Amino acid sequence: MIYFTELEHLPTYDAKGEFLGRLLDLGVNPSQDALRVAAYLVKTLQEKLLYISYDQIQSISVRAAQTTVPAEQIRVYVPDEGLLRVKKDILDQQIIDVNDRKVVRVNDVDFDIQPTNGHTGLRILAVNVGMAAATRRLLQGTMGKDVIRKLTSHLPSQTIPWEFVNLIEPDPARRVKLRTSYARLAKLHPADIADILEELSGHDRKAVIESLDDETAARAISEIPTSMQADLLDSIPTEKAADIVEEMPPDEAADVLRKLPAETSAGVLRGMEKEEAREVRELLRFGENTAGSLMTSEFVMVGETATIQGVRAALKHFEGPLESVHAIFAVDEHAALTGMVPVARILLARSQARVKELIAEPLIFVEPHADAKTVVDLFHKYNLVALPVVDDKKHLQGVITADDVIELVLHRT
Repeated sequence: MIYFTELEHLPTYDAKGEFLGRLLDLGVNPSQDALRVAAYLVKTLQEKLLYISYDQIQSISVRAAQTTVPAEQIRVYVPDEGLLRVKKDILDQQIIDVNDRKVVRVNDVDFDIQPTNGHTGLRILAVNVGMAAATRRLLQGTMGKDVIRKLTSHLPSQTIPWEFVNLIEPDPARRVKLRTSYARLAKLHPADIADILEELSGHDRKAVIESLDDETAARAISEIPTSMQADLLDSIPTEKAADIVEEMPPDEAADVLRKLPAETSAGVLRGMEKEEAREVRELLRFGENTAGSLMTSEFVMVGETATIQGVRAALKHFEGPLESVHAIFAVDEHAALTGMVPVARILLARSQARVKELIAEPLIFVEPHADAKTVVDLFHKYNLVALPVVDDKKHLQGVITADDVIELVLHRT
């Protein structure tokens, strides 16, 4: 194994033994081989930057590198955004360790030296984020490489295998050329992605969100503070913001739109599907920290004379998040709320039983303009998991769930 700190400034010679210059950087072409070092960039005494391809390297060690071709067959480097450069794009950069679900800064990069078809190649193994790597960087050039290796061998070393590294590429155009994938990141729990987002700078946070699919981005954004949600959504294109907000629960979408500048909020609403936008606009009518602003419009409502078999069918066709459905709400022939039935009772009841037979007592509800303190007090007093919000005719307007109240209490404390 060899480290980039041992390769940087390495004297490089051509096939005739003539000095070419010193190694400035290494390049990987992810679209061809995500592990192989494809390019060796060498800076000449005349300040030119040479591009030596992997198949032109005869040998490489901590002492020197030599090519298989004479100097006249080596071309000058032309900037290529499809090339991932170790020093420019990886070293000292923040990256995401998807295995340990955290953000780290790269101190060094580890390579494996491999003889291949009559020449020597390098393959990237891992990024190094530990104290040993940081010390190697600090001592680089001050003493012999073998001495530095011996000194740092006793220090803690922490590496992240290359397959667990998620690079952050802010430039969307370059991201496509590099084929930078965030698929591994998208598999993490939304709360873990949220923790990662909070560790990143605003610029890198924007890059990560833009790279995730809309549903994953929405679930992750829902886990970060509302003010950060607003800053993040305000920083990305309105079309992308609209697609993400559309995937959020309506109450959370309304909360974040309240924090956005009026012009941005209006643009996001225009970009959303009509039905989703209508639901959010309804919630935006209510003042902040009122029952109306806390409620969601995603709930299951049935007639009180419906059978349990019919309720189960309604649940199967419910398009909202099932994890938010704690109870079924029953209404009479005038659409007035008459009660609620916990989902557990629905699961245990006879298929032909009527909903009104299972209604839980007493029926606790609140009006849309009730303040947040009233809502919290009701949840606490009656040990609720869901609280219906009704108008003056007892028509169901929405439902406040326990997780929203917990979030409200935590935010206040």
